[in-house]
Amino acid sequence: MSRDSAVPPPVTAVLDESSRWLPARLGEVEALLRRCSSGHGELLGADAEMTLEAGGKRLRPMLVLLCAGEAGGEAEVRSAAAIELVHMATLVHDDVLDRARLRRGKPTVAATSGSARAVAAGDLLFSRAFALLAEAEATREIALLASACVSLARGELAQRSDAYDTSISAQRYLERCRLKTASLFECACLLGYDQRDPGAGEEEMAQFGSRIGLAFQLLDDVLDISGPPERTGKARGTDLLDGTVTLPLIEAAADAEIRATDLRSLRAADAEALCERIAATGALDTVRNRALEMVADAKGHLDRAGIEPEQRRLLNLVADGVVQRYG
Repeated sequence: MSRDSAVPPPVTAVLDESSRWLPARLGEVEALLRRCSSGHGELLGADAEMTLEAGGKRLRPMLVLLCAGEAGGEAEVRSAAAIELVHMATLVHDDVLDRARLRRGKPTVAATSGSARAVAAGDLLFSRAFALLAEAEATREIALLASACVSLARGELAQRSDAYDTSISAQRYLERCRLKTASLFECACLLGYDQRDPGAGEEEMAQFGSRIGLAFQLLDDVLDISGPPERTGKARGTDLLDGTVTLPLIEAAADAEIRATDLRSLRAADAEALCERIAATGALDTVRNRALEMVADAKGHLDRAGIEPEQRRLLNLVADGVVQRYG
C-alpha cells in the first residue's frame, strides 16, 4: 500500500507498528479491488478503474482488518474489498448528483465520461461488492452490508430533502450523517469483529465505528469551509454551492445575516465570502470540538468492547487519525 502524503501520522503509525501483517493484507485488498474493477468492457471497465486509480485513504478496509486482528485472513480481505467497492460506488453516484467536476483533485467519472456512464460505473461497483460476498456464501456479511446500503440511501434522500434549507436543526443534520456516513464505518467494524463469542462487545464495536464516522463527517464539513482547495481536492464552499447544509453553517446561522443567506443564489465568489463569514463566527472551532468529543466517546466504547490490547491500541490510533487528518 502506498503512503499517501495526506495520511495522518497516527495512521502511518498503525501501518508501521503492524508492519508484519497489515500492509500486506491491505495490499491484498488493493489487488482484489483491481480484479473486481477490471474486465467489464472497454468503457465500463475504464470508468471503474478510473475510480480506483483516484485512490483514497482506505479507512473502511483498514477498520475491517484491524477489527479482525492479525488472525484475520481471506474472509476479512474479501469483506474489506466489498465495503470499499460500496464506498467507491457512492462517491461516483454522489458526483453525478452534485455535478462535481473534481474529487481528490482529479476529474470525476461524471466529468470525463458523462452522467449516464458514471451511473453505470457506480452500479457496477455496487454489484461487484455483493457478488464478491455471494461467491463465498458470506450471508452475515451480505446482510450487514445490505443494511448499511439502505442507510446510505436514506441518508442521501434526507440530504436532498434538506437542500438549501438553512433552518434544519443540528439533530437533523447528525441523523443524516449517521445514515449517510457513519453507517458504513459501523459496518466496517462489524464485518471485522470476531464472532467466536457472539454478542460480546458487538454493540460497543458498532458504536465505536459510528462515532468515528460521525467525527469524520463533521471534520470533512469543516474542511469544506476552511479549505484550501489544494488540500481538499475541491473548491472551497462546494457544499454551500450544492445547497448542502452542514453543521458549520447551522452553528453560524445564529448570525442573522448568515441565516438569511439564499444558498440557491450563491456563485463561487459568494461561497468563498460566506465561508469567511462562517469562520469568523467561531463555528468551525465549535464543530471541531464536537468531533473531538465524538472521538473520545468512540474510544470509551472501544475500551468496553473486550478486544485484545494491541487491537485496541491500533484502533485508537485510527481514531486519532480521523482528528489529525483535519488538524
